[in-house]
Amino acid sequence: MAEHVSLVVNGQRREVEVEPRRLLVQVLREDLNLTGTHVGCDTSQCGACTVHVDGRAIKSCTMLAVQADGSSVTTIEGLAAGEGALHPLQAAFWEKHGLQCGFSTPGMIMAAADLLQNESDPSDDEIRHALEGNYCRCTGYHNIVAAVREAASMMRTGAGATIGGATAATHAST
Repeated sequence: MAEHVSLVVNGQRREVEVEPRRLLVQVLREDLNLTGTHVGCDTSQCGACTVHVDGRAIKSCTMLAVQADGSSVTTIEGLAAGEGALHPLQAAFWEKHGLQCGFSTPGMIMAAADLLQNESDPSDDEIRHALEGNYCRCTGYHNIVAAVREAASMMRTGAGATIGGATAATHAST
């Protein structure tokens, strides 16, 4: 028996009919075609499915879609400020080589965004602690920490996100 779920996803009201046993990550990927949220382990260990629900980072493989009814959900696709622009975290991960295969990157970025909402100038230890529930099997965490540190600096100073000397918006449009 399907249940009606109403969400605001990346700023848009979305209505879906879901079976009560379906996970939020499944609804995001399969019903709403937001495939930036990845399914990694299905056990909440890897963090690839991290999204924000009502402003807090959660692992969407641990939440039933019906539990999110009435909530506001932000996925990696909704993190950027505008069309063609990258969020400072996205640009910093690019610039500081904080990614390789990219599978864990959306979850890492969403966990880091949660940290930066609450701490504008985190120490390396605070960054590592905030990311400890997110695993990356391709990189060492050194560049990921450097990327979060760079994004925090960009956000504090109001500097635009740049990639290779061009603004992120310019890069995205090429």
